[in-house]
Amino acid sequence: MTRIKGAELSRRDFLRSGAAVASATLAPGVTLIAFGGSQAQAAADAGKRWGLLIDAGKCDADCSACVSACRDENGWGGHGDADRDAQWIRKVTLQHKATGHETTMPVMCQHCAEPPCVDVCPTGASFKRVDGIVLVDKHTCIGCRYCMMACPFKARSFVHEPVVNQKSHAPRGQGTVESCTLCVHRVDAGGTPACVEACAGAGYEAILFGDLNDPDSQISKRLAEYPSAALRPDLNLGQGVRYANL
Repeated sequence: MTRIKGAELSRRDFLRSGAAVASATLAPGVTLIAFGGSQAQAAADAGKRWGLLIDAGKCDADCSACVSACRDENGWGGHGDADRDAQWIRKVTLQHKATGHETTMPVMCQHCAEPPCVDVCPTGASFKRVDGIVLVDKHTCIGCRYCMMACPFKARSFVHEPVVNQKSHAPRGQGTVESCTLCVHRVDAGGTPACVEACAGAGYEAILFGDLNDPDSQISKRLAEYPSAALRPDLNLGQGVRYANL
């Protein structure tokens, strides 16, 4: 796959100048500032690299606790249109062509070290924090959906529907693009993503969250002890999400 570099400078400058402005419709009392670039960067710790280790061998095909928890935590989905509903995390089933063996696992934004979504964004709305979390600044997202086309994991969604009953910690805007944030509001408060807690609560503990830069963290120890893989390793994107027992 050929990675597309950023748009030409003149177009970027034009879009940032205010000549082209996104039309984001918000619910009363909700502000998009929570995902503003400078504020989000200020909360990040450059010494950390947050990531997930997902053990597909522990993921139950009939369990969707991670998906439900993400939806409830961040207020997306539930509009009844599978083709247009936002979806920050989804369960997928892989089948081995030779043996027919099936493996189920969740897929979300992979929080790449070299994110294609950031490369192609003409306004800088898609950005990566210094701690590796990839976000969308809804103030500058114009809904062009270049990032959706560039993402090899189909991890981004366009908000078609009017947004109601929003969560103050997860602002959304009609006409903008969104994806998994690793529950950045929880992480910045010292917590863990909702999907991780829900998976453990369901008794599977298939999702492990932690600091990939810390050799003493549980996730780093697991990665050092057992084999794991990134999705589409041929792209060399340096994903922050790893999978075991695929």
